[in-house]
Amino acid sequence: MSDIMQLRNVWKSFGRLNALQNVNLQIARGKVTTLLGPSGSGKTTLLRILAGLDIPTRGTVFFERTQITEDKQSFLRQKATLVFQKSLFFDTTVFNNIAYGLKTKDYLSKEEICNKVSEMLTLVRLEGFEQRRTKKLSGGEQQRVSLARALALGRELLLLDEPTVNLDPKNVSIIEETIQRVNQEEKTTIVLATHNLFQAESISKKVALIIEGTVKQVGTNHEIFGKSNKYLTSFARLENVFSGTSKNSKGTSVIVVNQQLSIETAFNRAGKVTVHVRPEDILVSTKPIISSARNVFKGIIVGITDLGSITKLTVDTGKKFSVQITKKSLTEMKLSVGSEVFLTFKASSVRLI
Repeated sequence: MSDIMQLRNVWKSFGRLNALQNVNLQIARGKVTTLLGPSGSGKTTLLRILAGLDIPTRGTVFFERTQITEDKQSFLRQKATLVFQKSLFFDTTVFNNIAYGLKTKDYLSKEEICNKVSEMLTLVRLEGFEQRRTKKLSGGEQQRVSLARALALGRELLLLDEPTVNLDPKNVSIIEETIQRVNQEEKTTIVLATHNLFQAESISKKVALIIEGTVKQVGTNHEIFGKSNKYLTSFARLENVFSGTSKNSKGTSVIVVNQQLSIETAFNRAGKVTVHVRPEDILVSTKPIISSARNVFKGIIVGITDLGSITKLTVDTGKKFSVQITKKSLTEMKLSVGSEVFLTFKASSVRLI
């Protein structure tokens, strides 16, 4: 397997701040590589270097056999494209935003451009959105337009900066599915920056753990997630982390966190453990839900944060949980600070870290 890009002893400094420190990394051709780390760890800075938007303060970058110096940045920009966490759009239609880059290619006819835009919108499940005003779309729909715009260019290297952060589950699912499909069917090389452990584990084969500008560990999913990892517990944005004593119980485990909270898991492990539950894996209801889920807790909402298309709730059950729901659900359930709610999640949603 060949590497499409290599970074050797790369540093990036902004004044006295070292955003990246001695980074050595190989990007495998045709694979998905995840840059996993908390906010401020250097992921975006690294993506900008891979995209040819910035150059290292020290160290070398290669695209195949070409060393990317300042005068070679334009070459790299023709090979790679970066989808930002928050993209900018022209104040015009979805069609015009996606077609803009295609129109710079003199060899494409109007019919070919129309067909390509239509193909990309079908890929991200926005068929029929051609004449919608892009800035009038929801945050999730805008992010799918950004992805379609990038994919339309047909670059060898697709770079994604937190592509699903603060999006509702439907849009997250569509974006993740599109990433996997493009990689598998088109063999597009993809580098994905995220703080989401589960996304990294499900989408990529190779993971680079980045903390405070340093690549702490590079390995396969099994090497990174297959056992307890001290770096994973240090993520500043990691929510719903609980530590306790785990006891085996008929092939599963029950973790006693405190007198009020015991969590059932699908894994079998005894002793002291630390686990994580994603906010988006927790169902919120005003009454207990009848389901096969093993974990059901009653709590009080003690905080509500507006994140655009979704809302984050902080719920105190004896331990505080962070959960995500849509604004529509918040309104329909008439929830506010002080409301009593039930949290429900499956044993398989509890992951060892």
